[in-house]
Amino acid sequence: MTSLFHRGTDLPVAEKADGCWVFDRDGNQYLDAAGGALVVGIGHGARSITEAIDRQMEAFSYVHASAFTSVAGELYASQLAARLPMDDPSIFPVSGGSEAVETALKVARAYHLANGEPQRSIVIGREISYHGNTRGALDVSGKASLREPYLPWLGAAGRVPGVLEYRCPNPDHPESCATWHAARLEDEIARLGRYQVAAFIAEPVGGAASGAAVPPQGYWEAMTEVCRSHGVLVIADEVMTGFGRTGRWFASEHFGVVPDVMTLAKGASSGYWPLGVCAFSGRIAEALRSAGFIHGLTFSHHPVGAAVGLAVIAAIEEQSLVEAARVRGAELLAELTGALSANPHVGDVRGLGLMIAVELVEDRDSKRPFPTSADVAANAALLCREQGLLVYPSTGCAGEGRGDLLMIGPPLTISRDEVALIASMLPRALERL
Repeated sequence: MTSLFHRGTDLPVAEKADGCWVFDRDGNQYLDAAGGALVVGIGHGARSITEAIDRQMEAFSYVHASAFTSVAGELYASQLAARLPMDDPSIFPVSGGSEAVETALKVARAYHLANGEPQRSIVIGREISYHGNTRGALDVSGKASLREPYLPWLGAAGRVPGVLEYRCPNPDHPESCATWHAARLEDEIARLGRYQVAAFIAEPVGGAASGAAVPPQGYWEAMTEVCRSHGVLVIADEVMTGFGRTGRWFASEHFGVVPDVMTLAKGASSGYWPLGVCAFSGRIAEALRSAGFIHGLTFSHHPVGAAVGLAVIAAIEEQSLVEAARVRGAELLAELTGALSANPHVGDVRGLGLMIAVELVEDRDSKRPFPTSADVAANAALLCREQGLLVYPSTGCAGEGRGDLLMIGPPLTISRDEVALIASMLPRALERL
C-alpha cells in the first residue's frame, strides 16, 4: 500500500529518460509522443539544464522576491521579453500554468483599478477551453468535466463559443466563422455590461480541451478588434503553445496577435523545474507600478527556475528547435493523416507544428462521439502505452462531457525516424481499440 495519492492506476515506475524516450523499472521503453502533457520541448536528459540547476544552487537556491532580485532572474526576464510578441513586456515568474493564469486575472483587475474603472471585474472565457485547475483559472475555463464538482464556487466568468472547426457552432460554417465568433463576443459584452468586462482569455491554438484546434482565418483579428473597441484586455494563454511548440516561438505570432497579457509554462522549463510566467505590456506594468499590485507567491521569481528558463531558451536557439517543430510537425501531421485515413473511428487529425490531435468518433459520417461511459480516450492511451507509445488523452471536445481526443506533442528534438515510428505505432494501437 502506497502513501502517494496517484493520478492514475497501475502506473509503471519511471526510472530514467533520454531524448524522446522514457524507461521504466521493469525494463520497458516508451516513445514519449506527448512530452508528458506537451511539456517536454528540449528532450529528456539535457545535461545543460541540470548543470544550470547545479550552478545556481551552488550559489544560492532561494531568496524571497520581496527582499532580493537575482542575476538569473534579471537575465531571464530580459531574454524572454525580447522574444515575446508584446509591447515592452514585463515578466512575473511563478511556479506553473495555473499560477500564471491566476496572476493574469489579477493583473487585468489591478490594471482597471489603476485606471479608475473599478467596475471592470468580469473575464470572458470560451467553451471547450482549459486554463488551469485553481479556482480562478477553472472559472474562466470551459471544460465541463473539470468544473462540475466545483460549480458552487464558480460562475463569475462570461462565456463565448469555443473554436473547433471540426465541430464549428456557426450555422453558416465555413462561411464567415471569424465574423460570427466576433459577433458572439460583442453579444456577451453587451449582456454583461460594456464597462463591466475586464479581459478576454483564450488559447491562440486550442489546447487539450479542444485538441490542437487552429482558429479560422481572421478569427484573432476580429476578436482583438472587439476587445480593443470596448477597452477589454486580451489575455493569450500560451501555457501549452509557447516555446516553439507550434513552429513559432509563440502561437500568437501565427495570427499577428499582440496580447496585453500572456501566460506561459510547460515548455518554459521543459519539465525540468516548476516554472510559469505571466507577462504583460509596458502600459499595464506602468499602471501597476504607480498604483501598486497586491499579489505575491512564496516561490515566484525563483532563481533556480530562472536559471532553468535561461538554459531552455539557449537550448531552443542552439538546436533550432522552433524550426524543427515546424518541419517535423508538418511531417508527423501528414503521416498520421495518411496512416489513420482508413480507420472508421478517426474523425479528424489536426494541429500546428508539434501539437497534433486525433479525435475519435463512434461514427465518422455524422461525427457522433462515443458515449462517455466507454472511456475511449483513456483506453486508447492505455493500448498505446502497452505498445510502448505515450500519448495524452483528453475528453469533452464534443460538448456535454463527450468527445475523445489523443494529443500528440513529442519533444521538439524528435528525429525523422521517430516521427515515422509514431505514425506506425498509433494506427496499430487504434486498430486494437
